[in-house]
Amino acid sequence: MIQIRDEHAVDVSARERLLDACFGASRFAKTSERLREGRLPARRLAFSATRRGRLVGTVRLWNVAAGEAGDALLLGPLAVDPALHGQGLGKVLMHAALGRAEALGHAAVLLVGDAPYYARFGFSQALAEGLCLPGPFARERFLGLELRAGALADAAGLVRATGARAPVEIAPAFAAEARRQAA
Repeated sequence: MIQIRDEHAVDVSARERLLDACFGASRFAKTSERLREGRLPARRLAFSATRRGRLVGTVRLWNVAAGEAGDALLLGPLAVDPALHGQGLGKVLMHAALGRAEALGHAAVLLVGDAPYYARFGFSQALAEGLCLPGPFARERFLGLELRAGALADAAGLVRATGARAPVEIAPAFAAEARRQAA
């Protein structure tokens, strides 16, 4: 049985291994990664799928500004253990994420991904056509979804990160030295 739950701090290393297995090191070069870099996922919008205590899927949404249209979310990455591809877990994760985003009052979601796959959830190129990302991206893969009718109707301009910044981690040796000096 697979459980979909909020992401926990203990999921981080398993999530990174899963993302490496699904996307490889090239995932760090993507423009969407620039929008996520140094930020926390949107509050209550990071999900883990586990089976027998092992992480087998993940999806996160991030706060962004959709040009002049205002607040939106950026979805991604969505990843499922390759051994479970074709079993519907990605669909379940998408419904969990989009359902929660709508329940929390978010109006729109953007993503860069496979248009035929994401069309089944209501994403379309037309809703993102007036927007651009801060770096190279495949226009045909840049998609939008309105959770509230008209949220992206006049969306135009640059998508930029607006979410909370992730805390900066200090290497243990530096942290010990800082504590020693503060005492």
